[in-house]
Amino acid sequence: MSLDDPVLIEARTLADEGEFGKAGRLLAGRGDKPDASAAHERDIQLEILRRIQLDYSLTEEQMLARLRQSIPDATIEDVRRWRDAGDLQHRVIDGVVWYFRREPANLFLFCPEAIQRRDRARTAPAAEPVAGVPGYSLLANVKDIVTAADGTDSLELLPVRHRATCSIALRPKHHRLKPGSLVRIWMTYPQEYRQQRDVKLVRATPPVTAIGPNWDEAAGGELQRTLYFEQRVTDPDKPVRAEAVYEWTCAAYYPRLDPARVRPYDANSPLFRTFTAERPPHIVFAPEVRDVVARVAAGIDNPLQRARRLWLWTARNIPWNAEVEYSTIPSLCLKGLRVRRGDCGVQATTFITLCRAAGIPARWQSGWETKPSGYTMHDWAEFYVEPWGWLPADPSYGLQKSDDPRVREFFFGHMDAYRCIANLDYGCPLVPPKPSFRSEPIDFQRGEVEVDGENWYYDEWDYSFTVEWLTPQR
Repeated sequence: MSLDDPVLIEARTLADEGEFGKAGRLLAGRGDKPDASAAHERDIQLEILRRIQLDYSLTEEQMLARLRQSIPDATIEDVRRWRDAGDLQHRVIDGVVWYFRREPANLFLFCPEAIQRRDRARTAPAAEPVAGVPGYSLLANVKDIVTAADGTDSLELLPVRHRATCSIALRPKHHRLKPGSLVRIWMTYPQEYRQQRDVKLVRATPPVTAIGPNWDEAAGGELQRTLYFEQRVTDPDKPVRAEAVYEWTCAAYYPRLDPARVRPYDANSPLFRTFTAERPPHIVFAPEVRDVVARVAAGIDNPLQRARRLWLWTARNIPWNAEVEYSTIPSLCLKGLRVRRGDCGVQATTFITLCRAAGIPARWQSGWETKPSGYTMHDWAEFYVEPWGWLPADPSYGLQKSDDPRVREFFFGHMDAYRCIANLDYGCPLVPPKPSFRSEPIDFQRGEVEVDGENWYYDEWDYSFTVEWLTPQR
């Protein structure tokens, strides 16, 4: 990477100052005839500017119109006041204020006044989105798992058989689609990993070109597992689409954790060295990281207890919010620690970074949460403690409302069965490799598309992921 490219450095400085037009012209100018590496990095930065503008795409009038759907008497003055207070996510780009496309979702998480006015304006209770079985409760499910664990020594409990239908469709009549164009599509596919097994491809249209090898700790494989499709365009006016139906079984995972059983690490082992190291830019031991570790885990030598303290701190201090695209965030962990908000990926990376800085091996895991009350993309973490090995941790789910500590802190060291585990790391090469700049260079859930060697971003194709539960629901 051409990190010392003066044009790239100046363009990033301009972008940080909101001067996107100047930055874009500088990056596209090519007057200094950069080498191939520098030109590639400049193209990536130019695309990042475009993605930021897609995320911040609401005008003030559009923001007001959205607000009035929930607060009918909202005014422009309200918009500006909440913006200036930092409650409405926005950016100034080329002198114009643009609002985050997912607002007012975050406003209604953090602004008491807006929440109260919205609630007063409601004439009926808000409908809860239900994708599957009405009446499902995460808390009730966790209680069922803990109860089931009392009657067995098994680590895997209450398995659930899932079936997912995943599709990616390119938008027809696109100016870059031509007869004979080579379309390459990568889709998420479940791993055979610990409590998740019996993965089966039911059908695919068109036929799958390749299935990424399952990850194995000893033999290797694909850390971000894929289904891969290749097809040639015959008629650019017709939709180009790929669809796959697959099944897997995932069980709840419930190891019995006891600090007295913890064994010391082998600090010379490859596992310890790899997963306690920095991994810039998203896992860095910046002063903010070291400060939290020193304050939260000081004087605690037991790794399980240290990890618990760091998980509790993350769950309590980094509340969830709707997030911008990861490809536009310079550092996930620093975003979490400096802004003190973030989505599940920011929360997980913050916890991973704190663990590593505290000498506890930790790594990324992600895929989909598949609860009957609603399914969506989700990221969480694992940390390593002997004698149990890798243990799941989900700071986004955080503390459950219960007087029973086994239920309250369930998502530290344990996991529910409503998961599709697809990624055992972040930012890994796809199989086969995708040379163009990915739509999501960190995570892998919605999939990736490339046409004639060029990446297609999310504004050029549509995806769908739906889940059925083949196990009778409680």
